[in-house]
Amino acid sequence: MLLAKHRHYRASRPWYARVFGYLLDGMVGYGYRPGRAALWMLTLLAAGSVFFAHHRPEPIKPGEHPHYHPVLYAADVLLPIINLGQESAFKHQGLGQWVASVLILLGWVLATAVVAGVTRVLTRT
Repeated sequence: MLLAKHRHYRASRPWYARVFGYLLDGMVGYGYRPGRAALWMLTLLAAGSVFFAHHRPEPIKPGEHPHYHPVLYAADVLLPIINLGQESAFKHQGLGQWVASVLILLGWVLATAVVAGVTRVLTRT
């Protein structure tokens, strides 16, 4: 019922607010479907892993770095707070830096949505 209320309200908003409303609805269902955010995280992790497998970053310290693994690197970039040691040992330039920056931003947004959704689910019980 509340989801339908948000969707109805979105129709009366200006165009830029409607665009944001569609984005919020599609990503997390206005916070009522946090599972969507988890699916987006898995999708971004897979896409980032494929990208970083083909665009290997340079090590910051050539002799002192862990073994590079694209999945762990993508997870380290995407998941906020968690440190897997990959992002701090390697650096990207050019397109790779832009992709990493977008993954960091989306990781924070989606992690916040998951936490907000889980908190909402826990407080309803």
